[in-house]
Amino acid sequence: MAEDGPEPTQLDMPLVLDQDLTRQMRLRVESLRQRGEKRQDGEKLLRPAESVYRIDFIRQQRLQFERWDVVLDKPGKVTITGTSQNWTPDLTNLMTRQLLDPAAIFWREEDSEAMDWNEADALEFGERLSGLAKIRKVMYFLLTFSEGVEPANLKASVVFSQL
Repeated sequence: MAEDGPEPTQLDMPLVLDQDLTRQMRLRVESLRQRGEKRQDGEKLLRPAESVYRIDFIRQQRLQFERWDVVLDKPGKVTITGTSQNWTPDLTNLMTRQLLDPAAIFWREEDSEAMDWNEADALEFGERLSGLAKIRKVMYFLLTFSEGVEPANLKASVVFSQL
């Protein structure tokens, strides 16, 4: 019996809350409010139920998307939207055109331990991450929490196989 090649290595890359960037984006909202100014045309302002997360790609080459690993420790919903934004130290404002489609939506129903998701969109989004990982060291995400869920209730990662 011929042996197939070695099994690909699985890489579990967690989505990590970027507290500094989230805080800076909240300060932008507060600053506009205090000065009575409006957002720039097309600018995406962070809402209270939104936070910025990131994945630091430790290995960039030859990654193949395998699956999302998302757990909510209570019923609710989280929407994960990728961004094409490469934030710079001056915190260039996030524009709505920089939000990628489709978004991955995960939810947990009351009286259920199982996670549900918009499978086709989540898989398409995950597959796009493999290509983006080739050109980025960091990928940013906008996470929107709803139905009683907040960042402390979430554990999320993207699993890749390294070819």
